[in-house]
Amino acid sequence: MNCRIKVFIFIVLISAGALGENNDDEEVTVETVEETIPDIKYESPVPIDPKKVYFAEHFDDLAHFQKRWIKSQAKKDGIEEEIAKYDGRWEVENSQKDNLPGDSGLVLKTKAKHAAISAHLSKPFVFADKPLILQYEVLLQEGQECGGAYLKLLSEGTETKNLNNFHDKTPYTIMFGPDKCGNDHKLHFIFRHRNPINGSLEEKHCQKPKERIEEYFSDKLPHLYTLILNPDNTYEISVDKKLVNSGSLLEDFVPPVNPPAEIDDPNDKKPEDWDEREKIPDPEATKPEDWDEDAPAQIFDESAVMPSGWLENEPSHISDPDAIKPSDWDSDMDGEWEPPLIENPACTSAPGCGHWEPPLINNPAYKGKWRPPMIDNPNYKGKWRPKKIPNPEFFNDEHPFRMTTVSAIGFELWSMSQDILFDNIIITEDITIADKWAADTFDKKRQKIAKDSESLVQRLASLTNEYPILWAVYILVLAVPVVFILYLCCKPSSSASQEKEELSQAAEKKKTDEATEDIEENEVNEVEDEVEGDGDAIDDEEEEKNSEPDSEEDNEAIESGEGEPKSKPSADGTRKRKARKE
Repeated sequence: MNCRIKVFIFIVLISAGALGENNDDEEVTVETVEETIPDIKYESPVPIDPKKVYFAEHFDDLAHFQKRWIKSQAKKDGIEEEIAKYDGRWEVENSQKDNLPGDSGLVLKTKAKHAAISAHLSKPFVFADKPLILQYEVLLQEGQECGGAYLKLLSEGTETKNLNNFHDKTPYTIMFGPDKCGNDHKLHFIFRHRNPINGSLEEKHCQKPKERIEEYFSDKLPHLYTLILNPDNTYEISVDKKLVNSGSLLEDFVPPVNPPAEIDDPNDKKPEDWDEREKIPDPEATKPEDWDEDAPAQIFDESAVMPSGWLENEPSHISDPDAIKPSDWDSDMDGEWEPPLIENPACTSAPGCGHWEPPLINNPAYKGKWRPPMIDNPNYKGKWRPKKIPNPEFFNDEHPFRMTTVSAIGFELWSMSQDILFDNIIITEDITIADKWAADTFDKKRQKIAKDSESLVQRLASLTNEYPILWAVYILVLAVPVVFILYLCCKPSSSASQEKEELSQAAEKKKTDEATEDIEENEVNEVEDEVEGDGDAIDDEEEEKNSEPDSEEDNEAIESGEGEPKSKPSADGTRKRKARKE
């Protein structure tokens, strides 16, 4: 009982202390806490400064999307008619999971089909003195097997006026975004540079990212891709606001923007007497007279002696005498049957059997094929290279940032994965606008994903930090089963209590020599055995009492020599006797 009281008092004190600590500050219930947890609310974003925005699309307005975006009706050149059409299906819909209410995206629904869709910018972007910030989201809902999720900034011109004919050959200025096939993971940044001399266009490919990007293709999470292109020819590429690549348009692209000032003369040829050999055999060297080219590299050791006990007349292997020709052996088909060979038992204890030959050793007279020594070539002129001439196509463009004006944006893709979602595209000249756009869209998506994936323990911890009074609730909830368990552990069972009480009564009767009814001998023995386990102290006390006469009559009987005292009859005439100790 003392154990239960102490545990109960301890838990009550802790609970009261926790409740008292926050009682004056706030009074809330679990239901109130759950109701006050705010959901992540989404509203279609609006650029903070539309004058600095050239394109902004959130895909939340289906009617606006249908007016703005144009699905290509063109065909690819140079391939079979069956697969030449751009018949990939585009839809505007929510993401498959973790979607915010009201948030939609552009989804490429089909795989293994060519798909193209595009839209005109709100106003053309001219590469002059303002930076270009291109930002959009990609969600590979089924991962990516092989295919791209990049977009193109289409060049201004006659070929981009009618976007119904948008195809792979449509001129573009910049291509940017993720691409993967097999184990080849890419984050494209390609721009087409115009040759200032002849006006030709050439693709310039950015160096590989400095950070790992493999996980972006497999984690099935939305990712934010950002390209910042500055008028000083520097660029930055970020994924989820983390810098993964940076550099210069003049230094970090292949092929380089500016060609070399000099090139090898294509008409220059190596002279016939040009000797590129740095070393030559000594023409004046002669082979020594004692040089034997025919001497073998190894010879028998003439000093070797056959080991004692070597059995020269015994073969190392003999036919197995226990072998039996198979019953299905066909001599005409299989040839004459011969028993298999086994090791000769006679050779087991001998150092060897059969013909003995001395071991081979290196031939001290061996010199090998004679060759004259090598000497410096007096006619050596070095490695021949064609002479350099001025590059007739050389130019030095110090401002590759000044690219072809962009007037439209488009996706022209082929993928072996379906349900690729694109969302929240923005082209601006101010990074703060792009950051605010991402905060209103991408950041909320990731918050929603983090909230939905949060475990029960994490949620309880977050609520407890906000509402400390919940500690008291947790303690009370946990205290109930703990108190119950401790109560069961400390509470004695009813059968054990009854048995203990019976044993105590029996022991008391034995101590006072109280008369008991005559019962069966085996029942008396059971009681006596149980009482005997109460300790040696009871036995000693009983021995003292048993050694004394019980009454004056007993004393007289003992003094007169009549033997043991007699038992007195009971009031009802039943004979009584004392429980005796074994």
